[in-house]
Amino acid sequence: MTSDLGSDARNARALAILRIGVGVLFLIFGEYKVFGTQFTLHGAFQFWINKFLAEGGAYPFMAPVLRGFVLTHATAIAFLVAYGELAIGLALTLGILVRAASLSGLIFMLTLLFSSDYPGSQAAFWQYFGASLSHSVFVLCFLAFLMGRADEVWTVKALRKNRTAR
Repeated sequence: MTSDLGSDARNARALAILRIGVGVLFLIFGEYKVFGTQFTLHGAFQFWINKFLAEGGAYPFMAPVLRGFVLTHATAIAFLVAYGELAIGLALTLGILVRAASLSGLIFMLTLLFSSDYPGSQAAFWQYFGASLSHSVFVLCFLAFLMGRADEVWTVKALRKNRTAR
């Protein structure tokens, strides 16, 4: 099978599709939190943190952090989460500050993973990975964006460059 696109161009486009897809998901995650008040001002954030603690979803080293710091500053952290998700989504979708957004997303997903995906002390090794799928897949995406050139094509910068070149 032949193509006019070289391997590098195909890879850049594939990475851009993944970047934009993840960006749109984060826009959706952040949008309802920013433009609604249930998550930030009416206890939904605290509900989830308490649920993670009550159901044993938090890794043992994270439970004191969730109780002692996160719940103590719940409203501020809820706003940080909401606007952080929206900012990550905008950055990835538009291809602006992709590396910074990817690093932030990576840290955020690891925090969520350790706060909510603990399978229990009796779990088999493989179950730790199974329990973390909702967050570890995003971790891998953010790592790919950090390692690759995810901001090479289909970005605001690339569109501007193409316009000025014409």
